[in-house]
Amino acid sequence: MAAPTYDVVGIGNAIVDVLAQAGDDFIAAEKLAKGTMALIDEARAHALYGRMGPGIEASGGSAANTIAGVASLGGKSAYIGKVAGDLLGRVFAHDLRAAGVHYVTPPLEGGPATARCLILVTPDAQRTMNTFLGASVEFQPGDIDRALVADAQVTYLEGYLFDRPLAKAAFRQAGEIAHHAQRKVSLTLSDPFCVDRHRADFRDLIRGHVDILFANEAEICSLYQTKNFYEAAAAVRAEAEIAVLTRSEKGAVVITAQHEVEVPAAPVAKVVDTTGAGDLFASGFLYGFTRGKDMAHCAKLGALCAAEIISHFGARPETKLGELAAKAGLA
Repeated sequence: MAAPTYDVVGIGNAIVDVLAQAGDDFIAAEKLAKGTMALIDEARAHALYGRMGPGIEASGGSAANTIAGVASLGGKSAYIGKVAGDLLGRVFAHDLRAAGVHYVTPPLEGGPATARCLILVTPDAQRTMNTFLGASVEFQPGDIDRALVADAQVTYLEGYLFDRPLAKAAFRQAGEIAHHAQRKVSLTLSDPFCVDRHRADFRDLIRGHVDILFANEAEICSLYQTKNFYEAAAAVRAEAEIAVLTRSEKGAVVITAQHEVEVPAAPVAKVVDTTGAGDLFASGFLYGFTRGKDMAHCAKLGALCAAEIISHFGARPETKLGELAAKAGLA
């Protein structure tokens, strides 16, 4: 088998983020569940946007953020995700390519607009996300670039994309292509509400197609329907080859059949915005994994990348992550 051209290819919702600061009173008035992601329609997106404060627009999408992070570390990464042939779609494609990511998915013509996520950041740095999925919901098996998946060491799947049957079929197809090419498949659960909607399908996907699972504490507990993190961690050991479980300020735990590795959170002077923390943790972990590093090293890289992203607004790195890793002795 030839060596892969790419370290990681990500598959997910192609989204432009709009971030604005908001108080808890605004969250309550809009009847939003603080700290979670909710799917909204186009009318709600326009209405909420009109009531938000001044915002910062930036290309986002969970898997796209992870893939941009891999590129910032110095890895070779690619992305598969659907935008419309509109202004935001062109902005998304430009930003991803400018970050050093290979992106050639054809835009959707004549359908919904490019997806956008309205992110409200409260003073405690929690982010409440409201997502209009737009063109990204049109993603289907035909959008999978078979050659690209087969040419990547790891294919990284975004749980947020899992809401439509065609996307589920695309995930399974990508997993089969990757494994046929003797590559690895990774999945992020993305959000506890997402897990609630698709628990059985996620567990089936994990057992049959996933080698590396990413989840935070709320997501893994939702997957196994327990409030006890350690019970959930014990359950995932039987179903995933590698489970990477993040616990915010408590650090992270990496679980394999033989080992369990705990890594503390990396220090950060001030937490400004937690948007993208899990995405960038995955960037660091997968970058280390594709370079043959041990689990502890991979998790430390993940923690370093997460610390950078929560120190500023937005879910894309402001500092070259490869330089940070070198200074920390983790390159």
